[in-house]
Amino acid sequence: MSVKGSLTKRFAPQLARVAPDITHGFVSEALRRAVHGVGPLPPAAVSAARALEENGGDERKAIRDLIEVHVRYAGGQGFVTNLGGLVTAAVAIPANVTGLALIQCRMVAAIASLRGYDLTDPRVHNAILATVLGEDDVERMVRQRKLPAPPMALATAPAYDPDVDRLITASVASELIARVAGKRLATTVGRRVPVVGGLVGLGVDGFVTWQIGRYADKELLPRARR
Repeated sequence: MSVKGSLTKRFAPQLARVAPDITHGFVSEALRRAVHGVGPLPPAAVSAARALEENGGDERKAIRDLIEVHVRYAGGQGFVTNLGGLVTAAVAIPANVTGLALIQCRMVAAIASLRGYDLTDPRVHNAILATVLGEDDVERMVRQRKLPAPPMALATAPAYDPDVDRLITASVASELIARVAGKRLATTVGRRVPVVGGLVGLGVDGFVTWQIGRYADKELLPRARR
């Protein structure tokens, strides 16, 4: 196990406890806001339609632009929420986790909308959240039978399974906490230069968001529009 992995495994539970509002419930709320819009951010389907229009109806270019925009969003919030050290963890970790959940869910939802998926369908919600876990984690969970199927199959399942819903939201919450806690520990333990954490946060959050966007593009194949 890497040093970062060891730190994450050892300290993530403690950091989660200093941020008790981070539970699987916040993931569902982040997804709801991603789909329906929040503040200056319009609903995911509106952003998808706008990206398609701005790219002359070229779906591939629209998806590329959506990924690039959300990578910038993720990088920006990653920089701001990782400027401090461990003493700011109780405030910064919830902010970073919430920001990532909203941005990554919104990106995947917009891609799903472009591909013809119904964003009001709870099966599609499960597929969006599973995609946010990332390709490696999804493949591992499917192999271990902790997840019944990859995102595409979840989105097109014969029926909605609320048990899958609870499993995925809990898994996404745990994964986001582990990512944020591990990143923060790796950049602040033994360091007293705040900007280092901010720069690493920018790079890591942006890169992970790009990976998730690429996974969504590959996994969520086009569906016939009704």
